[in-house]
Amino acid sequence: MRPMLVVTIDSLPGYEIRAILGQVVGVATRTHNPYSEGVKGLDGEYNPRSNTALAHWREETVARMALAAARKGANAVIGMRFDHREISDYWAEICAYGTAVVAVRAS
Repeated sequence: MRPMLVVTIDSLPGYEIRAILGQVVGVATRTHNPYSEGVKGLDGEYNPRSNTALAHWREETVARMALAAARKGANAVIGMRFDHREISDYWAEICAYGTAVVAVRAS
C-alpha cells in the first residue's frame, strides 16, 4: 500500500485537494476483560505495558481506516477523529473516522 497521509485538521497546507471521496471508518472491538486484553496481569496488577496496548488499539483503527481510504483511491485522510462506544457489558468499539481525499502538492 502506498503511504497515506492522515491528519486531524480539515485541510492540508501545501497541498491542493483534487477530489473528496467520502467518509472512511476503521473499527476495532475489544472486550472489557482487562486480563485477556493485556491491561492486567494474572496477579491483578496493571501491566506496565498497558499504555502500549492502548496505543496499539488506536493505531489499529487508524490503519483500518487508511486501508478503507486506499480502497477508494485516496492518498490522504483529513479531519481524522477517534470515537468509542460501549456495545454491551462485555464489548467496546474503538473507531477512527475521517474524509478520504486525493491531494497533490501545491505548486
